[in-house]
Amino acid sequence: MFAYLQKCEPPSNDKRWKIIAATMRKLGNERQALIEALHSYQQAFGYLDKPGLTYIAASLKIPLSQVYGAATFYNHFTMKPQGEHACVVCTGTACYIKGAADLLKSIFNAQGVKPGETTPDGRLSILTARCFGACGLAPVVVVDGDVVGRITTDVLEQRLRKVLGHAG
Repeated sequence: MFAYLQKCEPPSNDKRWKIIAATMRKLGNERQALIEALHSYQQAFGYLDKPGLTYIAASLKIPLSQVYGAATFYNHFTMKPQGEHACVVCTGTACYIKGAADLLKSIFNAQGVKPGETTPDGRLSILTARCFGACGLAPVVVVDGDVVGRITTDVLEQRLRKVLGHAG
């Protein structure tokens, strides 16, 4: 049976689903509520998964394939749980030329994770972005929401140790 023909029940009794349902209801439970519903869902749970996408599809009466397509098309959405902390490395041209690849290599050597991965303990996610618009500060990273420009591998390693609560 198609997801949009199934009964509209949240995947769990978690109260956060009421927020998502209210977002969709506010927009008339219509197709145009999709992106806002996905944003609300990711903000509430941190990532998107199939049960939640199925619920949104059923609520908005659209095929699951369209919901999944929107969720995977936009870079803002993630289908994997993120770590407690996040490090986003800019890989735009200026940052790449000024050492973004070295930053990513340093992170891999110190933490054992590549872009798009989370440490096995769930503490740190490593992500990349195309450009932060701070090319004059290249290379640039964002660690837990703080933008750091002209960063070196040593400073980045220290910063990550600090946010992870390790000595150093």
